[in-house]
Amino acid sequence: MSNEHEHSPPEHEHASEAAGTPSRPAGVEDASAQALSDALRSSFNIVKLLMGVLVIVFIASGVFTVKPNQVAIILRFGKAVGVGSEQLLKPGLHWAWPYPIDEIVPVQVGEAHTITSTAGWYYQAPEEVAVDAPPQAKGQLQPGVDGYTLTGDGNIIHVRATLTYRITDPISYVFNFANATNLLQHALDNALFYASARFTADDAVYRNKLAFQETVLARVRQSAEKLKLGIAIEPREVRTEPPADVAEAFNNVLKAQNQGDIKIQEAETYARGATNKAAGDASVIVRDGVTRSNYIVTTIAAEAKSFDGLLPRYQSNPELFKKRLLAETMERVLTNARFKAFLPERADGKPWELRLQLSKEPEVPKKETPKPE
Repeated sequence: MSNEHEHSPPEHEHASEAAGTPSRPAGVEDASAQALSDALRSSFNIVKLLMGVLVIVFIASGVFTVKPNQVAIILRFGKAVGVGSEQLLKPGLHWAWPYPIDEIVPVQVGEAHTITSTAGWYYQAPEEVAVDAPPQAKGQLQPGVDGYTLTGDGNIIHVRATLTYRITDPISYVFNFANATNLLQHALDNALFYASARFTADDAVYRNKLAFQETVLARVRQSAEKLKLGIAIEPREVRTEPPADVAEAFNNVLKAQNQGDIKIQEAETYARGATNKAAGDASVIVRDGVTRSNYIVTTIAAEAKSFDGLLPRYQSNPELFKKRLLAETMERVLTNARFKAFLPERADGKPWELRLQLSKEPEVPKKETPKPE
C-alpha cells in the first residue's frame, strides 16, 4: 500500500497532464519571481542614478565664464534678465539655465573695434593693399570699381577713412539694432561724401586736411549720437588723394603754391625787419632830437641866466665891460695861435695897414743814390 502511495502522482499533476500543460514545482516559481524583482529593482536604481547624473550635467552645463574684456547678457526666453546695469554680467564665473531656456550673449567692450570705408577710394588688389601701392593712371575711372567723391568746387578726389570705436552701452548696441556695425559703416561712408562736398579739392587734399578729417569725425559722431548706437568713436586715419591721371597737375599746383607761400613769407619777414628797423631808427632820431632840444634849451637857459647876471655890470660901465669881454674873448681865441697880431681900431676910424714879409721856404738838398758798379 505504501509503495502505491509513494509512486502515485498528485491529483493536480494528473490534471495538468490531462490539460496538456507542463508543470513546475512551486519553489522554482518563487525563485524566478524573486530574481525578476531583483533585476527590476537594480535596473530602476541604475535608471535613477543615470537620471541624477543627467540632471547634474544639465545644471552644470549652465556654468559659463565671462572673459576680462567682455560683458555678457542672459536672455531668458528671448528677454534680458535683470534691470539696468544688472543686466550686464562682469568678467568671471556665472550660471544660467542651459539652452533653450537661457541664451548667453557676449559683448566685446574692453577692446577697440575697427571699421574702414573705401566707398570713395580707388580699387586696390589684395597684394596692392598689403604694400599700400599708389594708384596707376588708367586714363579714366572704372565705373562700379573705383570709388570717388565730388568736392565743393566740382573736382573728383579719392577718400578713405579708418575709425576705431569702443562699445559704451552694450544693451543698446546689441538689442536696438540688427547689425550696428553695418549701420556705422554706412554712417562713415555718408560722412566722407558729406565732408567732400564742403571742401575744395586743394583744401581736402593739401591745404586743410586736418579740418577735413575733423569734419568727417564730427559727422560720424553726430550720426552715432542721433541713432544712440552706444559707442565711443576714436579717430585713426582719413586719407585723401587726387586721381592718378591728374596727380601730376595737382602736385605742380602744390609746388607753385608752396613756392608762392615761401616768397610771401620772405616778403613778410623782410617787411617786418624793415618796419622794425625803421621804427628803431625813428626812435633813435626822436630820442636824439629830444636830447638836442633839451641841450639847447638848457644851454640857452644858462646863457640867459648868465646874461641876466652880466647886464647890471654892463649898464654900470659899458666901456669897461666891452674891453674886459674883448680881452677874455681874445685870450680864448688866441690860446693855440703861434703868431699873434692884434690891431685895435684907430681913433680916426681908418683901418690899420699890416705888412708881412713872407719868404719862400728853403730847399732841402736831395741825397744822391750811389750807382751800383
